[in-house]
Amino acid sequence: MIKLNANREGKIDILAAIKNIYLPLYLAKSDIRQRYRRSTLGPFWITISTGVMIACLGSIFGTIFKTPLYDFLPFLSAGLILWGFISSTLTEATTVFSSSEPIIKQLPIPLFTHVIRMVARNFYIFLHNLIIFPIVLICVQRPLTWESLYLIPGLAILLLNLLWASLSIGIICSRYRDLTQIMTSILQIFFYVTPIIWMPSALPARASLMVLDPNPFYHFMQILRCPLLGESPTSLNWGITLLITIVGWVFAGILFDKYRSRIAYWL
Repeated sequence: MIKLNANREGKIDILAAIKNIYLPLYLAKSDIRQRYRRSTLGPFWITISTGVMIACLGSIFGTIFKTPLYDFLPFLSAGLILWGFISSTLTEATTVFSSSEPIIKQLPIPLFTHVIRMVARNFYIFLHNLIIFPIVLICVQRPLTWESLYLIPGLAILLLNLLWASLSIGIICSRYRDLTQIMTSILQIFFYVTPIIWMPSALPARASLMVLDPNPFYHFMQILRCPLLGESPTSLNWGITLLITIVGWVFAGILFDKYRSRIAYWL
């Protein structure tokens, strides 16, 4: 029985963290308040800077690619907002446990609580930045459609994947600290090979099969960006993201079961 519980301690930890979900959500809000304490606009400074970047890049790259702003500006704004959420979450995942070292060593709370806290914090910032998108639609006079409802399941799938990925990255980077820099480099590469500042239509058909279809970030972007643009994600987008969700959680569960007890000693 003792051995069985030891082999399941990761899953028990995850369930305990979910049961007390109010704690990491509250801590995430406190983190944002603390970060922008005495600031007039608070987290909206990030929103303003993101909006300025979208306006500048939209005018520059729209001219370079000779794409109408009606199509390119919403595409770019949705891509940058979504990528900012994904990349900031995965980057912070490398230090999700080390940044909470005092709490982990002094308080008996589930380790997965720190993962939820970090993902929730970035999600709150993402919601602030998402305000930019309807403003962009108004500027280019582009309406929302019923396809926008696909955003709900797409967002749920993305959050589930960010949770298992952050947990896995946090465990591995707690043991191997140098991987933090490697993660930053990997995300930078994917930023350029994923259609964020360029449109998929710019690629030839054969290059599209080689660059886009094997790219997991592309499919996660599509299940969220397509609804925002009034389009439906393809069955391939849904299929690959759901497959990654299942395989990812199985991997993260096995990894957490095996190494949960060692994380505190690695910090």
